[in-house]
Amino acid sequence: MHKEILKIALPSIATNVTVPLLALADMGISGHLGGARYIGAVAVGAMIFNVLYWLCGFLRMSTGGLTAQAFGRASASVTAQTVRGTDAGMGELEAERALGDVLLRSLGIAACLSLSFLLLQWPLGEAAFLLMGAMPDVEALARTYFRILIWGAPAVLSVYCLNGWFLGRQDARMPMAVAISQNLLNILLSLGLVVGFGWKVEGVATGTLIAQWAGLAMYACCRVPAAAGERTVPLYRYVAQCLRRLRATSRFSLRQGEGFRVEGVLFLRTLCMVAVQVWFTKRGAAQGDMLLAVNSLLMQFYMLFSYVMDGFAYAGEAVGGKYYGAGNRPAFLRLTRALFTWGAGLTLAFTALYYIGGVPFLSLLTDDAAIVHGAVPYLPYAWLLPLCGVATFLYDGLCIGTTSTRLMLASVAFGMAAFFLILYVCPLLDGMQFVGTNGCLWIALLAFLAVRGLVQAASYGRIVPKG
Repeated sequence: MHKEILKIALPSIATNVTVPLLALADMGISGHLGGARYIGAVAVGAMIFNVLYWLCGFLRMSTGGLTAQAFGRASASVTAQTVRGTDAGMGELEAERALGDVLLRSLGIAACLSLSFLLLQWPLGEAAFLLMGAMPDVEALARTYFRILIWGAPAVLSVYCLNGWFLGRQDARMPMAVAISQNLLNILLSLGLVVGFGWKVEGVATGTLIAQWAGLAMYACCRVPAAAGERTVPLYRYVAQCLRRLRATSRFSLRQGEGFRVEGVLFLRTLCMVAVQVWFTKRGAAQGDMLLAVNSLLMQFYMLFSYVMDGFAYAGEAVGGKYYGAGNRPAFLRLTRALFTWGAGLTLAFTALYYIGGVPFLSLLTDDAAIVHGAVPYLPYAWLLPLCGVATFLYDGLCIGTTSTRLMLASVAFGMAAFFLILYVCPLLDGMQFVGTNGCLWIALLAFLAVRGLVQAASYGRIVPKG
């Protein structure tokens, strides 16, 4: 079981690590364009797309969960037919049909969303820049960045779908290979256009745009088990075969409405999480630049932990979905125990790391001694982040794999209620004055994480396969 987990977790962690490296490279390139306004423009533009695409993250999650379940049902069907001594060909055919239907539906939704973004790019941009409130010179450059990069939306959303589809098929190496290649290409192209051709924000945006479409092209050319006849075919041919079959049969083998229900609930969950993040940032900013900087640095402790735990959450999603689809209750229970064994070990390791190396890590992130000094009183909250967050990461993965999205939404709703309740109650308690406003903010965030895990733990029995 541990081998199955690591087969998914390790490549996923490697994929996650490329995200901050890419952001660091983009900031480094924009920092040599000749003024702070270029850094601000790239940061503002990147923030807009981060929020926009984060709201579409349900594409990856729903595709991964539904694919893993279809893969598990297929494996169980083929195994049962083999044991009975009957032909497994029909089971394999039905399996590929189900897997193909998941991919087609997901790519179809991505295409519709992408078309909406392109058609509505002007109002979307106006609303985003109104909310960002950047200085005029920064906003002008950020608009250029936005106008170029919005044309990458079809590629980005399609890659989200394909990441989930391959993960559901128990393949985390292909998403890792695409992500690393895509990000390296992004860096090389952006640097070449800026340094070699003298482009500025246009160079950074164009390099990213080309890399986004290159990632989709890499996926299109990779080989997958065929839907009919051949051993493996390029993915673009596999999709074409699925489309021909769909036109011939005029129906999906996927249960009607299931995918849309899953995605709708996941979208609402994401909105709740965005609300908490935005309010946390807003309350931090209201306390002044110093505490805003302090909170931003301390959040890097959470981000570092999340890069690792997301890898194990993906393992829970892929392997858990497979066993759920196969109806294999004993294996699902063993998977859960193994995941939480890893979770306990990583929680202890990260807590010790943050306790021992908290100040050196802060000093690595900034050379401003005043900010480091201001962050030290709040380090205990960073020490508690792994303990409060580990369960919700692992349960989220299992819930995605079993498409128990309503449970995920309920846990986030309870967590959000705890977050805002603490922010309201803390200032009313005289005994909490020693904590301070920023301390209350961190207590609320820790409660948000912990309550989500507790709600999911209490409802765990609902996601375990029957049998």
